[in-house]
Parts: sequence; structure tokens; C-alpha cells
Amino acid sequence: MAQAFALASGALVATNLVSILIAGRRLDATGAPPPDLRKKPPVSLVVPVRGIENFTAETLERAFRLTWPRYELLFCVAHGNDPVIPEIEKAAIAYPHVEMRILVGDDRISANPKLNNCVKGWQAARYDWVILADSNVLMPPEYIQHLMGSWRSDSGLVCSTPLGSRPEGFWAEVECMFLNTQQARWQYAGEAVGLGFAQGKSMLWYKPMLDANGGIHALNAEIAEDAASTKLVNRLGLKVHLVSAPFEQPLGRRTEQEIWSRQARWSRLRRVTFPGFFAPEILLGVLPPLLLALAAVALGDLTLLPTVLAVLVAIYLPEVALARSKGWRLSRWSVPAMMVRDVMMPAIWLRAWIGGAIDWRGNTMTIGTNASELKEAPAGS
Repeated sequence: MAQAFALASGALVATNLVSILIAGRRLDATGAPPPDLRKKPPVSLVVPVRGIENFTAETLERAFRLTWPRYELLFCVAHGNDPVIPEIEKAAIAYPHVEMRILVGDDRISANPKLNNCVKGWQAARYDWVILADSNVLMPPEYIQHLMGSWRSDSGLVCSTPLGSRPEGFWAEVECMFLNTQQARWQYAGEAVGLGFAQGKSMLWYKPMLDANGGIHALNAEIAEDAASTKLVNRLGLKVHLVSAPFEQPLGRRTEQEIWSRQARWSRLRRVTFPGFFAPEILLGVLPPLLLALAAVALGDLTLLPTVLAVLVAIYLPEVALARSKGWRLSRWSVPAMMVRDVMMPAIWLRAWIGGAIDWRGNTMTIGTNASELKEAPAGS
């Protein structure tokens, strides 16, 4: 029995290492140049915005500084009194050559507030290529080129995961470890072996293709627009591809409650939309192989401290190496943050099965397996 526990622990450690090796091979380092492109068609960027975030001024300005020859910015706001509107107008003054519109209105097509906010932007987009871009993405100058350059003959959608950067405080470090060496790593490993899943942070669509298959309203098929996108693209016999160098999301300060709320919401969304892929997530992180190793110690002849240290090193050293090789966030708090993340993960996984109401930036979302509901917070909250 001790040998069985030890083998199971070793299998989980090996799986973790293989995912890191696959992701490391698939990913380029931060700042890597985009692919060369001969054709650069005009692009519409639909950016849903709500309220002021930690780096709003900077992320807005970055959107006006893209090097693509011709693009338009469509900022979508649900309410005309949103405090982000003056910030958009302020950023636009310095870049009068960039096509920009602010679209105000609330199209309730789903229980997903972000998708509702994007409808008017999609309908107003002038160009065939459309990017749905979250407002907190720190777009590099070659943002569009990275996305367009990742489009292949069998692509139905090109996306990028967010890379956490510029954390302030320990809990923001924890969020970096959730986003980067955990979630981004597994998403890129999955895409590399043919299991591409969409990520809603940055999504490049060929508009005629989506319009021919229900348009943006088709993304209402699931509570999460990225899950609906994945299923739609797969149904068409196409694939979801990821850019080779993901885009940053600067974090600033985060609280424990914010991390819990965000991860619980994402976890619940994965549980509802892809239950078969979500269920094995309980095996991720350091706790499962560590507990199996401890069982092997209790039942066999292994020594406690060397066994525990071996598991910790085997899990965290490759993770640190991946972050360092790609230029991702690393600090003296990174390994402690990884440990806290891994302690939180089983509780978040269990929370996803319980269901109930979850907060999304002041909105109360009830995410169910058959139906979901949205109660929106007052404008400006």
C-alpha cells in the first residue's frame, strides 16, 4: 500500500513537470517580437469598461498607442454616468488620429454583464476583424500584430491569457501565482496538445464567420462568453489558438477577499461549463502529491522530512524555472504565494460544486448548471 501511495504521488509530480515542459516549449518570453505579417487589414477593438481600476489611465492610453496601421476603438459603457467616461475622453485628446467612439447602453441578452456590454460594440464594428479586449489588459504596441500573427488556417479564435504583473502586497503576489504559473501554464499546455480553451481577456474574431453562426448573441449559449466561444469554434471544426507571448494585466493591490471572490467565480464558471475538465482540478497543486507522500511515509519506511522536501522541490522548482525563463513575475514572496495558492485551491474547488451567488465587480451572479441570473449593482458603484 505504501508503494501505491508513493507511485501515485510520483505520477502527480511527473504530470506537473510535463505540463511545465510543454507550456515552456509553447510559450515565448515576455517582450518577444510578434510574427511578421504581409497583410495588415483594419481591426475593430471592442473594449467593455466599467468604473475605475488600479491602472485605468495607463491601460486606456496603451490602447491608443498601438502600431497597427488602421484600427478603431469602441469603448462600451453600460451607463452614461460611469466615471470611466471622462478618463477615456482624456486619453483620446492626446491621440486625435485614432478612430474612437464611446458607446453607451445596456443590452440585456444574458446573465453575463460583460457580454451584455459588448453587444453594441460588436454591432457597431466597421471591420471584419474584431478583438474583444478587457479594459485591464496592458496592451503592448504590437498587441494587434501578436493576435493577428497567431491566426492559422484552422483557427476559429485567437486569445491570450492574462499575465499578472506589478503586484502590491502579498495577496496580489498570490494572484500572480494563480494567473501565471498555474492557470496560464495549464492553458498553454492544453492548447499545445489540442485542447485549446478560449480566454475572454483578449479574443480575436473574424466577424463574418461569427455573424454567420449567430453573431455575438451566440456567445449567450453559456454563462461565460469564453466557454461559449470554445464550444462554438469546436462545433465548427476549428480550433482556439493562443498568442505565443501572453499580455500583461497589472494588478496593484489586492485583498484576500478579492482573490477568493475572483477565483471562486472563475472556478464555478469552469465547473458549470466544462465539468469533465474541471473535476480533475482537485489533483492540481502541491497538496495531493504531498498528502499521498505522507500516506506512504506513514505506511512504509520513508523518512518524513526528506520526503516532504522532495515533493516541495519537485513541484515548485520547475514552476519557478518556468517563470524565470519567460520573464514573468518573481520575487522573494513568489514561493510562499504559490504555497498559499495551493492551500486555497481545494477550498475553491469545493466552493464551485456548492453553487450560490458570486460577486462580479458589484454585480451578484447566480451561476447554475441550467440557468444563471444577474442582479446588477447601481451605476457608479
